[in-house]
Amino acid sequence: MRGEQYLTKRIQYTLVYDEGRSWVSSLVVMKALPNGLALSRCGLSVTRRIGNSVTRNKVKRLLREVLRLTPLEPGWDIVFIARPAAAVASYADVEQSVTELLSQAGLIGQRA
Repeated sequence: MRGEQYLTKRIQYTLVYDEGRSWVSSLVVMKALPNGLALSRCGLSVTRRIGNSVTRNKVKRLLREVLRLTPLEPGWDIVFIARPAAAVASYADVEQSVTELLSQAGLIGQRA
């Protein structure tokens, strides 16, 4: 994902938290809101409840890699909130969880 494909400002996150729809799995909570743009933007939220900085960064790297390889429908702001179980989950588990949430929401796009 490139820089313009990330949510970067607090107000962008707040808008998705307040007005977006939620989908939940055991590893990740996903909130999504249409943004009216020609691309989808993603944000990650990994709090201290997950673990120390090494663990939090590992979870963020896993989520970023899954999102990099998953085509998304354009026009959405999406926030992924990691749950504590994600700290000990394998890449395959995280990938399956994120893919299922995106499928439930209808946000998986076509491969280019």
